[in-house]
Amino acid sequence: MSVSGTSVRVVETASRRERVAPLRQRLVSRLLADAMPSVAGSGPAPTVLDCGGGSGSTAVPLARAGARVTVVDVSADALATLRRRAVEAGVDDLVQAVQGDVEALADLVPPASFDLALAHGVLEAVDHSDVALGGIAASVRPAGRVSILISNPVASVLSRALAGDVAAALLELRALSAGSSDSLDLATLVTMCDRLGLVVEQSHGVGVFTELVPGADLDAGAATAASAPPSEALAELEELAAGRSPFREIASRIHLLARRPG
Repeated sequence: MSVSGTSVRVVETASRRERVAPLRQRLVSRLLADAMPSVAGSGPAPTVLDCGGGSGSTAVPLARAGARVTVVDVSADALATLRRRAVEAGVDDLVQAVQGDVEALADLVPPASFDLALAHGVLEAVDHSDVALGGIAASVRPAGRVSILISNPVASVLSRALAGDVAAALLELRALSAGSSDSLDLATLVTMCDRLGLVVEQSHGVGVFTELVPGADLDAGAATAASAPPSEALAELEELAAGRSPFREIASRIHLLARRPG
């Protein structure tokens, strides 16, 4: 299952994605970097399982930081890109590509063998998210962590309304209120973690303001002697808002870090 192929419900154009994606990835990378000291096991390097890691946008930077990363993805093309990127970065000895379905994870990797497992964007792309998360949780050792990233349906409603598509926003909100939406939300994800015995340690919003600030405003803004460039100011704004309510609850994505007891 390739994360790169997972659709994002927030309404955005291709050009806009090019502007905001680096800011999102920057925050996710920082959250993972902060978590790494707590997940390192007894081995010389932390072991990471990237489920649906696709072309290696997360796996290769982690390997460059010294982790041993196994990427499971159903797409042969994405894994070929991963291998090429790993070679170019000089970390091909630290990255292992495994082709297969995340929902059949038990057949692909040994249980309780990783310090950290990533489920970034993959739970929305499988038929049975609870089963997939159960398999991912089983892959980490006791006291290991699971990093989960999902699209936030609340942000989708807000984005459609701000774009002027009030009818679509109303339909989505009605579906959320009735519990008939297929989207995962923060409360559902926390409940899934509880049922699996995972202890949620952190929750952050990723993309609170990047979805709201027009790209043209970022391009037109200029740094002054007393202020940072607009893109840097936006990055700091995201950092400060990520863990704070109510900003976290309207972010385009929700990130959870959960611990397997033991």
